[in-house]
Amino acid sequence: MGSPELILTLSCPDRRGIVYAVARVIAEGGGNILDSQQFGDPDAGVFFMRVHFADEGGGSVESWRTAIEPLASSHAMRWELHDTARRPRVLIAVSREGHCLNDLLYRWQTGAVAAEVVGVASTYRDFESLATGYGVPYHLLPGVDSPRDERDDALLDLVNEQKIELVVLARYMQILGFRACSELAGRAINIHHSFLPSFKGARPYAQAHERGVKLIGATAHYVTEALDEGPIIEQEVARVDHAHSVAELARVGRDVECVALARAVRWHVEHRVLLHGDRTVVFR
Repeated sequence: MGSPELILTLSCPDRRGIVYAVARVIAEGGGNILDSQQFGDPDAGVFFMRVHFADEGGGSVESWRTAIEPLASSHAMRWELHDTARRPRVLIAVSREGHCLNDLLYRWQTGAVAAEVVGVASTYRDFESLATGYGVPYHLLPGVDSPRDERDDALLDLVNEQKIELVVLARYMQILGFRACSELAGRAINIHHSFLPSFKGARPYAQAHERGVKLIGATAHYVTEALDEGPIIEQEVARVDHAHSVAELARVGRDVECVALARAVRWHVEHRVLLHGDRTVVFR
């Protein structure tokens, strides 16, 4: 059995010697760096880093935190340390379109997404058999005719009870209120279609067809109170043309939604996404 592996992510004001200082702390603690990525934003003067290392010294996660803390404090770092053996607990929320849910459950079952899907939540029973077929508990939320606060409270209660670390809105067609967005900040991912040009409201694929779009797109982003405007994690597009019917545009749209959302979820649970204001830094 190999040595335990840890992932350190950090951001701090950019200055000379950060990479050296981080590598030195890891080496002195008995760590062996397996992979390291860094980015300095010259406009904001902020430095970002993700270090994946093996703990060959036999220390605990807490002992590593104790070793890193003085460095983090001296450099004003925002940082996290994760044990790769511990998989984040994920809840998937869905409404009446199940393509993203089905795709994520399959990727999770086959090990392509390093997370623990502990539940599926919905305002409908449409995909209960799909979830239970994967051995995942299905939770029914208050219906669409219920007050939004009641529905959000039920979702947040589930998050707290199940110790959920990431909520994935896999075509969950309900708008989260301020409290839900606040409590889930940085740990809720949404997927939505994004056309060039963009079409909002009812029947977006019909609108796109009428305008003769040449690209179908999807955007995966963190949830904020500003609808569909949270920090973007991933985007995917596919080319279409005049021969695509409305139904075919929707089919292409479903495909790109699945791909964009799966990448965003995988990168998040692998601790590859660092928030940078209204943007993200993604170490792929």
